[in-house]
Amino acid sequence: MSQTKTIRTGLLGKKLGMTRIFNEDGEHVPVTVLHIEQCQITGVRTKDKNGYTALQLGSGKAKVKNTSKPMREYYAKAQIEPKAKLIEFRVSDDALLEVGAEIKADHFKVGQFVDVTSTSIGKGFAGPMKRWNFGGLRATHGVSIRHRSHGSTGHRQDPGRVFKGKKMAGHMGDKRITTLNLMVAGVDAEQGLLMLRGAVPGAEGAWVRVRDSIKNKKAKVKQAPKIDKKGEKKAAEKKPEKAA
Repeated sequence: MSQTKTIRTGLLGKKLGMTRIFNEDGEHVPVTVLHIEQCQITGVRTKDKNGYTALQLGSGKAKVKNTSKPMREYYAKAQIEPKAKLIEFRVSDDALLEVGAEIKADHFKVGQFVDVTSTSIGKGFAGPMKRWNFGGLRATHGVSIRHRSHGSTGHRQDPGRVFKGKKMAGHMGDKRITTLNLMVAGVDAEQGLLMLRGAVPGAEGAWVRVRDSIKNKKAKVKQAPKIDKKGEKKAAEKKPEKAA
């Protein structure tokens, strides 16, 4: 029988911004820095009680006066200080943790791939050229004050309406976005810093969910040289040179 794969919990961090680090070869690597601030288990969901298996995580500090009375009682029962943000991660039965356990940045290892989820930066109301990369109308010959418009959007009497999902002007950004397969470039457990190679959606100060990659992207490995039956490496066959 095939064994079920263990699904670990992720963690919750706050985006600080982007910088660069240098690897062993001296190459600079652009990274996004996430701050992991007192990320703790605040609740456990089980199949017997809740119908599914998950862990509730809290991160950051919240003032007691700004916390509602029911939530103050909830944190007091778990013996945890009020948190600024709460989320849940679905996990397998063998990956459950106790309430109060702290998850640090070294939960992920350098070189592994992770998926990140956050809310993208809101751009407000945008036209079709900025929002959908439209080319716009002609700049001459009959086009009057409509150079950046999206052109016709309607139809004739049939169907007589604009289809849903039509690319038009509207609110841009401020959406939940998941970026897959970002490599962990650096970890600093003492300062609670997690450095991911590449860009992470969201503005500075946004909360970011980080979990193990679901597609298990692996780094490319160089093929080993072929070996014959005698245990000696085969020499590369040289093509005969053409006569001048």
